[in-house]
Amino acid sequence: MKSRKFLAMGLVSLAMGLIVSCSGDDNSPDPGPDGAAPTCTDGIKNGDEEGVDCGGSACTACPDSTTTENLEGSTTEDVTLDSNITYSLKGNYSVESGATLTIPAGTKIIADVEEGQNTSTYIVIQKGAKIDIQGTASNPVTMTSANEEPGDWGGLVILGDAPTTAGVDAVAEVGQLTYGGSNGSDDSGSINYLIINYAGASINPESQFNGLTLYAVGSGTTIQNVALLNGTDDGVEFFGGTVNATNLYLENNQDDAIDWTEGWNGTLTNAYVLHSIEGFSTAVEADGENGNPTLENLTAVSSTGGTALQFKIESGATITGLSLAGYETSFDFRDDGAFSNVQIDGADADPSNAYLAPATVDVASFDWVNSSTEVTTSVLEGNITSDLTLDADVSYFLSGNFSVEEGATLTIPAGTVITADVEEGEETSTYIVIQKGAQIDIQGTAANPVVMTSINQEPGDWGGLVILGDATTTAGINAIAEVGQLTYGGSDDTDNSGTIDYLIINYAGASINPESQFNGLTLYAVGSGTTITNVALLNGTDDGVEFFGGTVNATNMYLENNEDDAIDWTEGWSGTLTNAYVSHTIQGFSTAVEADGENGNPTLTNLTAVSSTGGTALQFKIESGATITGLSLSGYETALDFRDDGALSNVQIEGVDSDPTQSYEVEAIVDVSTFSWVTGN
Repeated sequence: MKSRKFLAMGLVSLAMGLIVSCSGDDNSPDPGPDGAAPTCTDGIKNGDEEGVDCGGSACTACPDSTTTENLEGSTTEDVTLDSNITYSLKGNYSVESGATLTIPAGTKIIADVEEGQNTSTYIVIQKGAKIDIQGTASNPVTMTSANEEPGDWGGLVILGDAPTTAGVDAVAEVGQLTYGGSNGSDDSGSINYLIINYAGASINPESQFNGLTLYAVGSGTTIQNVALLNGTDDGVEFFGGTVNATNLYLENNQDDAIDWTEGWNGTLTNAYVLHSIEGFSTAVEADGENGNPTLENLTAVSSTGGTALQFKIESGATITGLSLAGYETSFDFRDDGAFSNVQIDGADADPSNAYLAPATVDVASFDWVNSSTEVTTSVLEGNITSDLTLDADVSYFLSGNFSVEEGATLTIPAGTVITADVEEGEETSTYIVIQKGAQIDIQGTAANPVVMTSINQEPGDWGGLVILGDATTTAGINAIAEVGQLTYGGSDDTDNSGTIDYLIINYAGASINPESQFNGLTLYAVGSGTTITNVALLNGTDDGVEFFGGTVNATNMYLENNEDDAIDWTEGWSGTLTNAYVSHTIQGFSTAVEADGENGNPTLTNLTAVSSTGGTALQFKIESGATITGLSLSGYETALDFRDDGALSNVQIEGVDSDPTQSYEVEAIVDVSTFSWVTGN
């Protein structure tokens, strides 16, 4: 199994208490050798002349040696901050036209916000001014708040002279600031390795600050390696302009991570968005006229659902390298804008596509953000020969077939999602197989089922879950399966291949050839020691579940829109299926039940099958049969089809021979609400 980091969460809290200089009676060290009061130079208690190295007992570390200074008001001249000083931001600090604010690596600025002053506490680089943030990976510049609460302050605001649809000398929604002009190459300075935390102060329900707010900033400005964390509004918002940005990390911004309007047409390269708490809105929100900005390599991950990308009015973008994971909605065209406004890897955006894909941005490039929590993705491929337990906090991608070998157990906890990462032509080689002598333990719950699905979300995308057992089958001992040349079958009818509880399998049924296909769940000679309960099999191009011999029983099975058969058996399966609900709502399926081969006389207890498109309900071939109690059919043109004129007595329904002239239309015996855990996932 290959593993790669997929997302990094949570900024380690920085120790930013108020720090005072090393002076005063309480902190004064012993006098130096010459009897003079010692001073603190570069964090060293030095009893000798300042700046001269000392020796002996008088030379010790000076605790809390960094001083604080207030940052407030405005400057009309160039200012360079000192990384040895912690700056306390009091109100707004404005860098006026013609001046440059230089912030060296390691500098910390803390918004010291009193109640009611959130919206008046921010740093603004006025139109015609510049900022020069000189952070490094080992010493980024940090802007945060004393309270360490989202929405504490207004973040960093930069005003430029580039074009915006708001016009020349437009007035910003924050601070009545002026921005916008006609110089697309305007230069507002340089930002490198900057962390902005706890910004997003709310002015009113319609206007908020962001972490980094860019008003008509021009392409002459350099923005790279920026982390925007824990804001109550957007992480970054572009109001027009032409500025480009590279390497942005955006975590838990409660409105949008990336927002633009007023015709921004720059490029954002390598952005990583993380949503790990409730209360956010979207990874991307775009509004207004379409300046057609470019997003190159955008990875967005949510552990709380939500919408990934929202486009309003006629806004759009050209996006390459898009990877989404965990969102309920990939694209929301709020105002019915044209899908063609958003180009994804050269094609129109498709809201029906989840755009699930391995991360296109390596989260390791943001290690400098000092994250303390991480979630990973792993690629499942190859085989395991020893026990493996998956992690529900990990997003798994199935690449090719993943085989659990004899003697090993694969444990899958509640809430785990496995996504088949299938390229064209690889559908039949992408599946999970539990070999003869191996076991699976799926520990889903109604609230958190285990989900196996596909990136493309198309029926027939992959091969589903295949289990091979050692029970009897008419195919004999060590028979060869029609898929994968796998070996199954033996003489142990109590064979145990493990436990399955609360499992959803979607979009399986890959076709090998016209005569052989995968199913959602394929059970080869699986024994009665195996437990299968609460399984949903959806949108397959072949069968939902197929039993090839064996003695396994199953309970509570929901089967929807499987295009061949919902329930299929052959090779003398002799187990029991209890409480099965079959739903056919689209054209192209075959039957609710197909049985073939010798009659192992399996038992079906409580089977409800419903069709809105006609079709055949139960089909029995050769001499196959079953004992059925609690049968309810609805909407089928044909209730029973004995394809090869098998004896009607082979199929006992409610204790009597089956009767093809009967419709068996009675009130549903299996309550579909039993499967409400399926529809919520």
